[in-house]
Amino acid sequence: MALSLRDQLLKAGLVNEKQAKQVGKQQQKQKRLEHKGQVEKDESQKLAALQAMAEKAARDQELNRQQQEKAEQKARAAQVKQLIEHSRLPKLTSEDYYNFVDDKKVKRLAVNNLMRDKLSRGSLAIVRHAGGYEVIPREAALKIQERDPRRIVLLNTPTEAAEADDPYAAYQIPDDLMW
Repeated sequence: MALSLRDQLLKAGLVNEKQAKQVGKQQQKQKRLEHKGQVEKDESQKLAALQAMAEKAARDQELNRQQQEKAEQKARAAQVKQLIEHSRLPKLTSEDYYNFVDDKKVKRLAVNNLMRDKLSRGSLAIVRHAGGYEVIPREAALKIQERDPRRIVLLNTPTEAAEADDPYAAYQIPDDLMW
């Protein structure tokens, strides 16, 4: 059987019997006073441990929140990518271009007359995708705008109501007129 610390100190000669008894009596006296409620217990270690546990729980909670936020951002980015790839219109190779502003720079995109008209009326939109630009329908652009508004480059407001009040609607536009 292993010797107690008191017995080990006595055997090593670091303390004598009188000192060991005196320390034992002091410990008994302290316990008796704590039991009677005359002296407060030293709970600083318990408080420090509880505080450390609370701090660790707060750190863990913050890390979990950050990880969850990153996962949500990845999911939104994947949804946006999927929306663009499934709803984009095919790229055209034409001499007719639609000019638009992106980041204070004028960019251009090859379009035909129908696409130009729909872009200006707001039924089509231009979005950033994979280092370039894609043309997508308005409904998909609105869904993308909910998830990541920075991806939308051009989304005009629909102008169907303005056409009903247009006093020049009866006049025909010349075929050779280019804007």
